[in-house]
Amino acid sequence: MGSGFRIFLMRIGLLSDTHGYLDEAILTHFDACDEVWHAGDLGAEVYERLAGFRKLRAVFGNIDGDDLRTQIPEDLDWQCEEVQLYMTHIGGYPGRYDARAKRHIEMQKPQVFICGHSHIPRVMRDPRMQLLHLNPGACGNAGWHTTRTVLRFSLEAGKVGNVELIELGKRGRRVGS
Repeated sequence: MGSGFRIFLMRIGLLSDTHGYLDEAILTHFDACDEVWHAGDLGAEVYERLAGFRKLRAVFGNIDGDDLRTQIPEDLDWQCEEVQLYMTHIGGYPGRYDARAKRHIEMQKPQVFICGHSHIPRVMRDPRMQLLHLNPGACGNAGWHTTRTVLRFSLEAGKVGNVELIELGKRGRRVGS
């Protein structure tokens, strides 16, 4: 043993666009997760609930008020399990990035770019920017999406794996109702 190797699988629950509504089913799906990441448009109550549930990394979105904007950033750059990450709310997607997000990506060169806002779940490789793009879709009841979604995945030794899209049911309805 004593080889100095550390094997650790970090499990992540990723959500966005709760707009103040948190389906309790999300907590069940994220129960085995080590951290929860929220890509904006939380609502203050959702922020407090998630922060009490697991370690939370979050950025504010365009609907979030000053109460959250003073507590959490618009952009978050960090490294987790040897993976360089960048998260913001309004970011676009490969080939159609938001101009501000694209400048940030070009400067920081993350391996994974996470955003929300579109209410459309996407998991896409961008060979040009050499990154993986993750958008969990929307899991709240506000917006034009029809199905509420979140992502769950793992990070280990510089790699993203086990990416799962979880459907929570139709917008405006709870699972099982």
